[in-house]
Amino acid sequence: MKKIIYLTGAICFFFSTMSFAQSRSEKEKEWRAQRERLRAQERAIEQRQDSIAYNEAVIALKEGNWVLEANNVNFFNGITRFVSSNTNYISCEDGEGTVQTAFNNFAYSPNGLGGVTVQGDLSGERMSTDKDGNIYYSFNIQGSAISATVYLTLTGGTNQASATINPNFSGRSMTLDGYLVPYSQSNVFQGIPQF
Repeated sequence: MKKIIYLTGAICFFFSTMSFAQSRSEKEKEWRAQRERLRAQERAIEQRQDSIAYNEAVIALKEGNWVLEANNVNFFNGITRFVSSNTNYISCEDGEGTVQTAFNNFAYSPNGLGGVTVQGDLSGERMSTDKDGNIYYSFNIQGSAISATVYLTLTGGTNQASATINPNFSGRSMTLDGYLVPYSQSNVFQGIPQF
């Protein structure tokens, strides 16, 4: 009799744990499916936003009114500095270009922001697109304090961009990485230009 009671109890316990495990497994599957749906929606929204930003950046490049707001600056010697995007940028507005850098740890600087601000006229603008939608844009910038060639790459499907500045009279190039936006949407602060 005791064996029958123990056996009956063990069977009941076994089936109750199996049903609990199945319900937990079903809840977990449902939770994972819901999480995957939310991630898919977020990815779709992000792709739409990137596509809109890319189209705006392409139009800004074609019109010649754009700003590359840099998040980091890579120097010719391999040093990378993370910087503020509203004071580190390359811009083009109506045929005139500006290159500005500003670093927080300099006590004195020509532009008052910890770096340099140079302006000049643009010439020799060339633009091409590859099969992946990446845009390659280059131009020369010539002013009283700058003479350089700039090679800009806009990543296809997004407004992420990278620009390499090659000075004509030295081999000390630098690359600015960030986001390219129309000039009217930029949030940059210009220091005192060098003349």
